[in-house]
Formats: sequence, C-alpha cells, structure tokens
Amino acid sequence: MLRWGILSGAKIARDHVIPAILKAEGCVLEGIASRDAARAGELARHFGAPRSFGSYEALLESPEIDAVYVPLPTAHHVEWAVRAADAGKHVLVEKPLALRASDIARVIEARDRAGVQVAEAFMVRYHPQWATVRDWISVGRIGRLRHVQGAFSYFNDDPANMRNQIDLGGGALPDIGVYPVVATRLVTGAEPASARARIERDARFGTDIFAECEADFGAFRLSFYVATQMAARQTMVFHGTDGFIEVDAPFNAGLYAQAAVHLHDRSHGTTETVRFGGVDQYRLQAEAFARAVAGLGERLFALEESVLNQRVIDAFYRSAEASAPVPV
Repeated sequence: MLRWGILSGAKIARDHVIPAILKAEGCVLEGIASRDAARAGELARHFGAPRSFGSYEALLESPEIDAVYVPLPTAHHVEWAVRAADAGKHVLVEKPLALRASDIARVIEARDRAGVQVAEAFMVRYHPQWATVRDWISVGRIGRLRHVQGAFSYFNDDPANMRNQIDLGGGALPDIGVYPVVATRLVTGAEPASARARIERDARFGTDIFAECEADFGAFRLSFYVATQMAARQTMVFHGTDGFIEVDAPFNAGLYAQAAVHLHDRSHGTTETVRFGGVDQYRLQAEAFARAVAGLGERLFALEESVLNQRVIDAFYRSAEASAPVPV
C-alpha cells in the first residue's frame, strides 16, 4: 500500500484527490499537514487519516509517508516538489507544475538525484475518454485532422482566491489554459512549432482573465479560449476531413457534464457515442501513481512532458506581449 501524505488542505485536495485516494486500490491516506496544527488534526479526523502534522516539514520527515501530494498555490509547487523529493518521497504535484518551463529543470534534477517518482497531476491523462479520442484519430476515423477547437471558462472574481492573485501564480492560462494544450498533445502525439495569443487582464488583480490562443502544429491548428470571469463552459472538438469528434466534458467530467465522446462520420452521416459514466479520473490517477511506484510498468505524465506543455503556455504569454506569433 502506498502511504500518502497531503501537503495542505487545499480545496482540490479536499474535494477530489483525498476522496480518490480513499477509494483507490494500492493507496492509503496516512497523514495531512497544515501550517495550522488544529486544522491538520481536524482534516485528518474528517478523512480518517491516522496522522496529522503541524508543518509541511514534519510530514516530509515522517518515515510513515511514502508519497506526497502537493496542492499548494502554483508559485510554491517547484519548491515543495524539490523538498519532498529530496526527503525521499514520491511526489504528485498539482498542475501547473511551474510558472515557467525553465523552472522544471530543478524538479527533474531532484527526481533523478533521489530516484523517486515525480509527476504533474494532469488527471485527464488517465481518463479513458482521451484514449478513445486518441485511438479514433490514430486509425483515421475522422480522416486527416485539420483543426482542434476548445474552450474552458468559469466565473471567479473573489480577490482572496489564489486564482486571482498574480504573486501566487493565478490567471486563466496557468489554471486552465494548460488543459486544451495537454489534451491536444496527448491525443495527437504532436508538438506545436509556433503560438499566438491575445490576453486580457483584470485591472484589480493583474491576472489574465481571458485569453484567445492559437498553436500551429503544422498538419493542423489548435485554437481555444479560456476565461475566469465568464459563464462556465468546457468543450473540445477534433475536426478532420472525414468527420469530427466532440468531447462533452473534456476536463472536469461529472461537473460540467457527463463524460462522453461523439464521432460524427461525414461519409455515412452517422454519429457514434461512447459514454463514461462513473469514471473517477482522480482515482485512476492515484492508482496509476501507486503502480508506477511499485515498479509495475505504469507510465505517468513525465516531467519531460511537463516541460513541453509549459513551453506552449510560456509562448502564449510572449506572443501576447509581442502582439505577434512566436516560436514555441
């Protein structure tokens, strides 16, 4: 059993990752840390964890913890991923792993130095709907892929929320812009050569609250928008010469809609639908991580993949500043 420790009681940990660990095969929740010892104890009792820690350092020092999940604000991800790896812990870090691709080198060095598993928590990587999309594209069900279109939006203008605090790594592109990029890269196996973006920022927070983005993959283009102050929406469409694939709930299956993919065949005028009711991508992520730690050949979302994904986000920011396309 992989004994997990949670580094803070962040909302995503409380709502998604901890409940998933409690259900996951090969996993057990061993402890929760908070800078507030009373808060850590309260969370540990609530979730049935046998241990609580009044500091992050104390959790990392515990020999009872095998793996650490890091859901801290984005600006602190690299620091605590490195510290956890140096403490000999396997590490799952909430996305985005870093605010710049160049920062990930420190995490790779720590992983290799300690000989542990370290991965960015792109839970979508483990949802079977994306394997279906990848398979349909690879066998030519939609002909030649020409265009990918996406959108991801929600409304949050709370100044206390870390997503609206630029010093903590807030903003639309770091929080949700990573998803259309990673999904496109996962199902096509391709990398973009150039990127272009237009970004709008909130005058109060300084964070990007809207971004229109385009990435040129050579054989096809990806275009999408993300927003943090618009009505909630998620969609991804992969459009080819012979058909197109629509993904109903591409990123937060079960919250925005139920997970389903639809293949529209131009030649026959038919639609094929595959539904994925009841799939918990966070549970699948925890189980995959446990198998990787156990040496069972599980392939995680590697840190080298994280570098490639973050380079695209970095390019969008550079493009917005230059008001022109830039190389990735």
